[in-house]
Amino acid sequence: MSTAADRGSRSSSYHHGALRESLLAAAEKLLEEGGIPALTLRAVARAAGVSHAAPAHHFGDLTGLLSELAAVGFIRLAAAFEAAMEAAGDEPNARLTAMGEAYVGFARACPSLFSLMFRSERLDQSRPALRDATAAAGQALRAAIAQAQPSEGGAEAVQTIARATALWSLVHGFSVLLIDNRLGGLLGALPPGNDADTLLGAMLDAISIDDRGGMNSALRAE
Repeated sequence: MSTAADRGSRSSSYHHGALRESLLAAAEKLLEEGGIPALTLRAVARAAGVSHAAPAHHFGDLTGLLSELAAVGFIRLAAAFEAAMEAAGDEPNARLTAMGEAYVGFARACPSLFSLMFRSERLDQSRPALRDATAAAGQALRAAIAQAQPSEGGAEAVQTIARATALWSLVHGFSVLLIDNRLGGLLGALPPGNDADTLLGAMLDAISIDDRGGMNSALRAE
């Protein structure tokens, strides 16, 4: 069992940046194990093996810590978008599918972190790290849509933003329902051999981009 002196010694041996990353890693582990209620500054310090004052020194308060942790999530999400787009190539529908799968895949892999990222009442949106990370993830989403269907401004720009919003709404809603275990009945009604990935793929196919570059929705009334 570590003593306060041990923790203080360990804290002093950390490089400033390394201690911050260690605290965020400890916070994420606590978050995934017990959700937001498990996160306190003292619990994070204890999990990281540092002095109780260390989290406050780096993040100010719990809101600051949660906001910085959410920023980590948005940075990872943006990286997942970029990797998915690179792997998908230039075909518009492949890019849409890859983007949607990357979004849902992130939510499934890190459900508690994903939920925290959209808990605005627990976050300080004015913190530069969170603001910049959120903007980067949003830009990656818009860029994928814009590359699938370039626009020159005006009405076309509005349509590009509308498509980005439609895709985000679809995959975000699906992700929330999935990680909250609200899709059991619908998934159970699928034919044998089909699962959440099958359903997501069908949903993304329903908003594919047609050969003219417009959004083609199979859910639209004929």
